[in-house]
Amino acid sequence: MVKNKMPALAIDGGSPTRMTPLPPRALLGQEEKQAVMALFDEAIACGEAFGYNGPHEASHEKAFTEMMGGGYADAVNSGTNAVYCALGALQLDALSEVIVPAITDPGGVMPVPLLGCVPIVADCDPRSYNTNAAEIEAVLSPCTRAIIVAHIGGEPVDMDPVLSLAHRHHLAVIEDCSQSHGALYKGRAVGTLGDIAAFSTMSGKHHCSGAQGGMVFTRNEELYWKARRFADRGKPFNLAVSKNVTAGLNCNSNELSAVIGRVQIQKLPDIVRRRNTVGEAIKKALAGRPAVQVGWQVPDTMCTYWFLRIRLALGDLRVNRDTFCQALAAEGIPVTPSYRHCPVEAPWFINRSVFGSSGFPWTAPNYTGNRNPTAKIDNMIAVTDCHFNIPLNERYGQVEIDDIVNALIKVETAYLNH
Repeated sequence: MVKNKMPALAIDGGSPTRMTPLPPRALLGQEEKQAVMALFDEAIACGEAFGYNGPHEASHEKAFTEMMGGGYADAVNSGTNAVYCALGALQLDALSEVIVPAITDPGGVMPVPLLGCVPIVADCDPRSYNTNAAEIEAVLSPCTRAIIVAHIGGEPVDMDPVLSLAHRHHLAVIEDCSQSHGALYKGRAVGTLGDIAAFSTMSGKHHCSGAQGGMVFTRNEELYWKARRFADRGKPFNLAVSKNVTAGLNCNSNELSAVIGRVQIQKLPDIVRRRNTVGEAIKKALAGRPAVQVGWQVPDTMCTYWFLRIRLALGDLRVNRDTFCQALAAEGIPVTPSYRHCPVEAPWFINRSVFGSSGFPWTAPNYTGNRNPTAKIDNMIAVTDCHFNIPLNERYGQVEIDDIVNALIKVETAYLNH
């Protein structure tokens, strides 16, 4: 239960709200170990090393498509390469503009210039880390050919307006679902809404296929085959030719990752349920608080909380965000004060460091877009200035929920303007 009387803050010499570390995930267990050992036993028995594009990888992909309610999946070796192969499947002409979100992992944007296309940054919705249709529409141009949206932190983007906009302008939509496994938008799974989707299955995500991994997913069979060819050096899968048909890299997954991922998919529904339960309980407990609440989310969505995004009403507090976070950390609650992951602010983007010092693709003679664009990121700056994140995982129970809520309210109460 939330306490009524707040003692002195730990940062001021009081006792911390939580005296022990929050529980770790323990994502991998005996089931994954047994699956890996069985794979080694197979290899030892037959005398051949396990490879890729084998039966375990096919089983992993089948399980993923079943989880998504049908479609086609190709396992790859990272989330970055999942974005790369999803984009490669579109076969865009060089110098096409691809709209990317203001907040995302670098790996969610770097594939664009590496494919000779130009990334154009769409600002955030002023209420969240995600972009929205209005911000995307603001940066459309005659050169625009595709849109990448990222469902950040387990929170779905408001997709219907984005899809309507894309349809009107004949644009492809790639969903980056790396942080939002199992999240729902109006009852539909993220990753099933756009033309093609990318998932990361690295060790920090909702479910994993080992240290690194990814999955390309689509319900469009033609796009699936194009993605699979691109992910394996243009091999002519499902074509009546014998030689490679397009340029691509080796982005393949492998049998070892697949057996881990196959077990993890079985665990994912419970992981998603538990994370949602924890996040929703904290959101409910903070509802109506004067200065501290879980950040706004798109209505009619189910969030899977890769982390907990907390919004501060800084006008009602006598301290800034960083001071608030320092006090919260002293209470025993881990905190990430800033989530300003904006590719447009990174040296590689600012310096156009993609192909040596050429500045390509921005400097290409036949590029007709803005060669020195100034991205509008006002919303991104405002949103990240008044939000912070609390790590969250599926092993948190009622004690952890209460400790997080109590600590937040304790710090809020101490710092409220009176």
